[in-house]
Amino acid sequence: MQKMLKEKLWAYIVHNNPDLMYRLQEDYSVMRYLEEKVKGVMPMADRLLSERRPLYAIEELCVREMTEELRPSRFLYIREVLEDEFPNDCQRLREDGLLTYEAINIMEGCNEIFGAFDFSVENKDSSRLRHAIIAHIHGFLA
Repeated sequence: MQKMLKEKLWAYIVHNNPDLMYRLQEDYSVMRYLEEKVKGVMPMADRLLSERRPLYAIEELCVREMTEELRPSRFLYIREVLEDEFPNDCQRLREDGLLTYEAINIMEGCNEIFGAFDFSVENKDSSRLRHAIIAHIHGFLA
C-alpha cells in the first residue's frame, strides 16, 4: 500500500503542483517527502483497513489527506487564468513548450497576491483575487 500511495501522491504533485515537483527534485528530496507524507497517513490507512473499507476508498482518503495543504493549486489557478484571459499568449506558450515553466514563474511572482488574499478553497473564486492576478499576468506578458 505504501508504494501505491507514494505513486499516487507523486502523480498528484506532477499534475497539480509542478513547482513543488521541481523544488523536490532540485533538493534531491523527492523520496524523503513522499515517505514522510505516506508515513503520516499510515495510521489512518491501517484503521480503515481494519474497518474493512474498500481499497479504492482508502487510497482516495489517504491521497486527499496527504494533499490537503497543496489545495487549491496555485499553478492550476494561474494556468486557468492564462487560458481564459490570455488565450493567444497561452497557446503560444504551449506551442513553444513553455507553458508550465512560465506559469510557475507567474505563480511565484503572484505569491504576494495569493498571500494578501489568503488563497484557499473558500476564496479561490474571489473576483478581486482574479483581477489582481490578471493585472500581474498582463504586466508579466507585456
